[in-house]
Amino acid sequence: MSKISVIDSPWTQEMIEVTSNLYRLGWDERNGGNVSYLLREEEVSPYVDLANVTRTIAIPFDAASLVGKYFIVTGSGKYFKNVAKAPADNLGLIRVTADGSAVELLWGFEDGGVPTSELPSHFMSHISRLTVDPEHRVIMHTHATHLIAMSFTQELDERSFTRKIWQMCSESLVVMPDGIGIIPWLVPGTLEIGKATAEKFKETRLVLWPHHGMYGSGKDMDEVFGLIETAEKSAEIYTYVQAQGGAKQTITDSELVALAASFQVVPKVGYLE
Repeated sequence: MSKISVIDSPWTQEMIEVTSNLYRLGWDERNGGNVSYLLREEEVSPYVDLANVTRTIAIPFDAASLVGKYFIVTGSGKYFKNVAKAPADNLGLIRVTADGSAVELLWGFEDGGVPTSELPSHFMSHISRLTVDPEHRVIMHTHATHLIAMSFTQELDERSFTRKIWQMCSESLVVMPDGIGIIPWLVPGTLEIGKATAEKFKETRLVLWPHHGMYGSGKDMDEVFGLIETAEKSAEIYTYVQAQGGAKQTITDSELVALAASFQVVPKVGYLE
């Protein structure tokens, strides 16, 4: 019996929707940004023959911790604006090989493409988040405009940066009580930046790459997109406030404490007075 089209799977449709929205919002110009989605075998098997490997693609990272895991990922050099009209060229369904040195392509990248060059960073980040949250499934990297701008004008101190984001919108503390991690500027696509990002993901779900973009993590697409969306909205408000001459008032620490208590979230220790 023939399989149902991979394009009709809920996880491919989620990838199409999120990449379309990221492009629409201006956060992923050209081939900027990348997304990986950890899938369960029972989610994949109705759509592909698990024994039919199209290609084996070596990766510059020991992914032994992810052996046998399935991911749908965006491709290297692929434009998010093209995913909806040509998902089989711009997305790939991969499985980590038994020795962790490569991935097997089960579907996609039909034009000869390969997974995002940030795949090592994604894999390291997945490994890190799974140690904290066994329900974790999504890593999303995007060039959120106002957050990048703030990385040029604000002190790159996690407490200071997070507080500014929390103070711009009541929703921010509720959505991201664990705050925003920040790494130094590092060359993208390297193991070094992957290791630094994964280390930050042990304590937060959002990591800022200064002058570059944001990495988000979570249990599903909505959670991760919503995290980045909320942080970016607060950064946008901060930009407008500064352009209007600076804040005359703000949400105080005592008000943030009351907000956290009301919504039953725990702000990162030491971030509020």
